[in-house]
Order: sequence, then C-alpha cells, then structure tokens
Amino acid sequence: MSTENLPQSPQQPVRKPRVAVVFGGRSSEHGISVVTAGAVLRAIDRTKYEVLPIGITREGRWFLTADAPERMAITDRRTPDVDELAESRDGGVVLPVDPANREVVYYEPGSVPKALGEVDVVFPVLHGPYGEDGTLQGLLELSGVPYVGAGVLASAVGQDKEYMKRVFTSFGLKVGPYVVIRPREWAQEEAAARKKIIDFAGEHGWPLFVKPARAGSSIGITKVDDLSGLDEAIAEAQRHDPKILVEAALRGREIECGVLEFEDGPRASVPAEIPPPDAHAYYDFDAKYIDSTPGIVPAPLTDEETAEVRRLAVEAFEAASCEGLVRADFFLTDEGEFVINEINTMPGFTPISMYPQMWQATGIGYPELVDRLVQAALRRSTGLR
Repeated sequence: MSTENLPQSPQQPVRKPRVAVVFGGRSSEHGISVVTAGAVLRAIDRTKYEVLPIGITREGRWFLTADAPERMAITDRRTPDVDELAESRDGGVVLPVDPANREVVYYEPGSVPKALGEVDVVFPVLHGPYGEDGTLQGLLELSGVPYVGAGVLASAVGQDKEYMKRVFTSFGLKVGPYVVIRPREWAQEEAAARKKIIDFAGEHGWPLFVKPARAGSSIGITKVDDLSGLDEAIAEAQRHDPKILVEAALRGREIECGVLEFEDGPRASVPAEIPPPDAHAYYDFDAKYIDSTPGIVPAPLTDEETAEVRRLAVEAFEAASCEGLVRADFFLTDEGEFVINEINTMPGFTPISMYPQMWQATGIGYPELVDRLVQAALRRSTGLR
C-alpha cells in the first residue's frame, strides 16, 4: 500500500545539544572557577548549543545562575562568587542518577520539582577538590551524562601531586625531588615529620616550596628560604589540604604546553614560557590572576627543545589516561633537561590563561577550543572505555 497520499506528521525541529556549564565549587579555587565559567559562557556558540549555567556554592549547594559573563570577572582584585549569581537562594538543582534519564530538575521548598530538560553534556569548569579531582566525574559517570575533560582516574591522579609524580616516574618521565607529609604523620609525630623536611633540605638545599598536595592555582604555596619560615609555610599549606608536598627548587626556566584531544588522538600546542614575575617571589596566585603576569608565547626555545616538550606533554597526557585537555608544566633545567612539575586536567581557562593562549598561537582560537572540547565529550560515552 502506498503512503504517498496519507497525511504526513510534521517534522520535529532538531534540538540543539544542551550544555550545562558547572562552576564554582567547594575548593579554594572557587573564584577562579567562576571567572573561567564567564569566559566559557561568553565564547560558546549559542547558535549551536543551548546553555544551562549551574553554580555550586562554597558550601556545596547547586543553583541555577544568571547567564551573565560580564558579572564573572575579577574586579578590584577580587574574584566573583556563585552566591552573587544565583537566581534564587530558595530553589536548587539536582542532576539525575539514572542513566536512562538526563533531565536536570529544579526544586523549591513546598513546590513540585520541575524538569528543566535533558542535558547532553556537562562542561565542568571546576578547579581543585570536589570538582577537578574525580568526585564530580564519578557523579556524571553514575548519571550517564557525557562531560568535558578527564575521567575519574585521570582527574584524581591529576589532582594529587604525590600520585601524579609516582605515575609519571613509572612511565619514565623525569620529576624533581620531593617529600610528602601525610596528615597522620603530622598528627602523631610532628617532630619527626618536621625533621623529615629538614633532612630533605639538608640533602637538596634551600629554598623549598611547601604546597598543598591536592590544590591548584598556586593557592597555599610558600617559597621557604630557610628554617625560620618552615612552620608558617606548613600551616598555610595545611589550611587548604592536611596532606602537604615539599619540593626542592629547580634552577631553570618554567615552560608550559597544552594538550588537546582531536579525533585522531591528543596533540600538543606550541609551548609558552613563564618568566620570573618582577613583583613576586615566584609565579603565585596574585602573579597569575590578579596582576596577570604575561607569559611568552611561543616560548623562545630551539626547534629541538620545542619538539621535545611537545612530545613529553603528550606522554604525560597518555601516562595519566587523560581525556579532553591538559596543561603540562615543566622546568627546563640549567643542564638542558625537561623535568615535569605537574599537569592540570582542567587548567585555568580565562582569556588571560596560558592554555587558551598557547592554542591561539597554535591556530585554534578560544571559541573553537570550547567547541572542540564539547564535541569531544559528545563523541565519548560514559562508563568503561
């Protein structure tokens, strides 16, 4: 029987993929995450995607927020906050935990929960614990919602500087000297733990860098020039993480390289150099974000050095089983050897951040970079892969 003359159902319009940009969070890097979200919201192609901004407060509550990138910038040396952007302090949002249902739900006390529609991909621009460390990634895996960036394991490895270094060493990547002080060591044998650091300084010399083992954006890091500053540096690091890492200073140049996942695998950007900031002892939080110390892009390296650091950046990406994107940070020592310092699985993504600047110099502008990350997430399934 021919269907040629039967009434035809009208074609439903194809829905644009809905991207939930999730930002803020409970870590010390809350404000920088909000700044990053503003840049992503400004750049994402609204003709191609629907966008749902979701902010997580410092206390861990999830809110719908204003889609207002202009309010997500550093002003008067102060970072923005999700509390200032929440559309309502009474109602929150929850992601599904049923892989068969990707609908985000809005709820208010005393009201029937309201479905906001399905989310096709989450762009989690959170930095630090409770977002970049595998916790949010685990939730999204349970929900069956694709997301931008590294999976659970790579996120956890990328957040914990001790285990990151252990993984890199096992893959033959060179790391600098370091020692770890765990919470139990400090609580039970403080004198022995302090002596462990002093002995380390005796072997490798001063200065040392004392830092939280699981934080980023150079928050909580202190350059310690001698024994007199050690206790204060330990206390500062422990304000952000009870587990601390102490690293020997490496003499050389700071070199960074971006890695981006393409259809045929990861590729490295041109590298950048971070020159010593004039007004700061080292490249700390204020130098990065408040005073915006400029990097040199591309880094003034030889062709051989450039090829080598790009190769090592991709090796680090693969060693930690990363996906999506990574910024790999190295020292080029005075002896001419590249030593990897760390990777960031969700690096600073503001317009002044080095990761987008390196890709801009490689030929991929900020809006295209955002699009490539979303498309890579949409291609990838959740679960074991």
